[in-house]
Amino acid sequence: MKYTELRTKRLELCPHGMKYLATTYEYSSDVENTKYMAFLPDFSMEETKTFLTECDAQWEKEEPEFLEFAVLRDGIHIGAVGIYWNEIRDTLELGWILHPAYHGRGYISEAAKAVIEFAKTQFGVCHFIAHCDTENAASRRVMEKLGLELVQRSGGRRNKGSDQERWDYLYEAIWDRG
Repeated sequence: MKYTELRTKRLELCPHGMKYLATTYEYSSDVENTKYMAFLPDFSMEETKTFLTECDAQWEKEEPEFLEFAVLRDGIHIGAVGIYWNEIRDTLELGWILHPAYHGRGYISEAAKAVIEFAKTQFGVCHFIAHCDTENAASRRVMEKLGLELVQRSGGRRNKGSDQERWDYLYEAIWDRG
């Protein structure tokens, strides 16, 4: 896939990868910041390195399985937004993470809107979903700001940082291509 850079009023989004190893590890290994996340925290720099190596590889593929964007504010890496294809490539799952020093300023909503528009334009995908732990109020607010609607509550969620079974919310939106 060709190198892609997106810009919003306050942010720059670019392909996420090894270039951002130290800053990614800083927020992805933060146990409090990732307590509601299924695949985090990273317990070692090696875990972060493995993920970012795969991010770099996905950006090189003609048909990637996912694309992860680094989110920058004034040139500082503050988080990431990703899109993940389903098996038949007609639905994209959204995911995001933000360094805790930047919470509560609308950065993830702004970045995710740009990624959604990119996906609609670049790939023609108009069906989006997102999951979150039912206690993750911040992610729920982002999903609602994006126009996704709550469609399901289910059990059986396992967050990496906890051995406790959790509840999961599924949000969804289907938009017109135009």
